[in-house]
Amino acid sequence: MMMIISRFHAARVAAAIGLVAAVGCSAPPSDRRPATATPTAAAPTPTSATTIAVLGDSLGAGYGLPEIEAFPAVVQRLLRERGHEVQVLNASVSGDTTAGGVNRLEWVLQQTPEILVVELGGNDALRGQPLENIEANLRQIVRGAGERGARVLLLGMDLPTNYGPDYSREFASIYERVALEEGATLVPGFMREVGLDLDLLQPDGLHPTAEGQLRLARSLVPPLERMLEDRDDLT
Repeated sequence: MMMIISRFHAARVAAAIGLVAAVGCSAPPSDRRPATATPTAAAPTPTSATTIAVLGDSLGAGYGLPEIEAFPAVVQRLLRERGHEVQVLNASVSGDTTAGGVNRLEWVLQQTPEILVVELGGNDALRGQPLENIEANLRQIVRGAGERGARVLLLGMDLPTNYGPDYSREFASIYERVALEEGATLVPGFMREVGLDLDLLQPDGLHPTAEGQLRLARSLVPPLERMLEDRDDLT
């Protein structure tokens, strides 16, 4: 499970740690996506379409929702409505970690995405994984994508302060450092706004509703449009 949880949810999250383990890290089979990327919409894809792949966890997989309501599918729809020929491949798996992302990266890159959206790390932090391991895995993913010609949109994560202010602060800074040093585009605090609004979360208090997923997708349209325009300028 991926979660970017505001410090205002800290008390609720602390009380729900058992639920995090049961729901986020061990999702029911119906909410697990296969470790293969598939187009997120049934509409015909233009042969000239730019391929965008999303390497994520339960947030990208749309835990508790139809896959068409998860942000990767919504991003595809929004970008197509704005005139961009794109195909978004959803390679998200509920419960995944940065180590899992490293293991699945080669297969995803075989689909030759021009843009890779990386939405990973929350599960690592919820399990108290060493920060250096999280950072090393994210670097390997971003660097590996770049070596294969894919540009990376890295989605930054937050943790509540009840994990300890130092750990929470250092965890958030990993994304800034990796993006800066590895040449990725960063979206800081990707889930921050949605995580502050209980109306945008499912009853578990952790995963976004369909409206929450829509808000997340809308936040990705501007940076993705800039990346698409940069690509057009180079061709």
